[in-house]
Amino acid sequence: MERGLYIAASGMVAEQMRQDQIANDLANASTPGYKADRVTQRAFADLLLSNTATGQSIGGLTMGVSIDRMVTDVTPQPLRDTGEPLDMGIAGEGFFAVQTAQGVRYTRNGQFTEAADGTLTDQLGNAVLGRGGQPLKVGADGKVNASDVGVFALTSPAKQGDNLFTGTPGGQATGTVRTGELEGSGVDPARTMVDMIASFRAFEAGQRAIQTIDDSLHKTATQVASPNGNA
Repeated sequence: MERGLYIAASGMVAEQMRQDQIANDLANASTPGYKADRVTQRAFADLLLSNTATGQSIGGLTMGVSIDRMVTDVTPQPLRDTGEPLDMGIAGEGFFAVQTAQGVRYTRNGQFTEAADGTLTDQLGNAVLGRGGQPLKVGADGKVNASDVGVFALTSPAKQGDNLFTGTPGGQATGTVRTGELEGSGVDPARTMVDMIASFRAFEAGQRAIQTIDDSLHKTATQVASPNGNA
């Protein structure tokens, strides 16, 4: 395959994946406790070039780019007041723990509610766990003592969807729970829109490069190879 086509196509695929990540961030710009992602790219292994006569190194010729990894920014965000007694935000480090059908998961989204049996649950109906790992109950006054809510340290947090994380728990975290408040989303809409526009421009540049190479190959096949130089 013509090397330029491969390089341009790999860049387009990488930008397509980046656009998916950016679109997901924008969709969660107002989701409490949401953590934004960042996509990093890396070059494929370079082809080392050297002088065939002397063996002297000339440099490298890249074969394109690919997505290296997706990194989640778990930096705590400012809390905002909601006035709802079952809304909870963590000031500082740590995660809430919830019991799901797949096991214990962790979240920074403290938009909780009361189930029919009085259990404190998240928006998906998962029971919120206390400091000792037990489900919490909402009191007769419709409130939960903030000191009873578990705030867990988490090593290597990884997204699992629905604003939930997995990871290695490391005991109680240093953050404190505040009732009547929610953590804001970690997405900066203005910056994210700029990133999306830049990604679209890079994607379009790849398209134009492929079109230019295709036109050149067409001329090579139909004109340069012709005995009289005409199509």
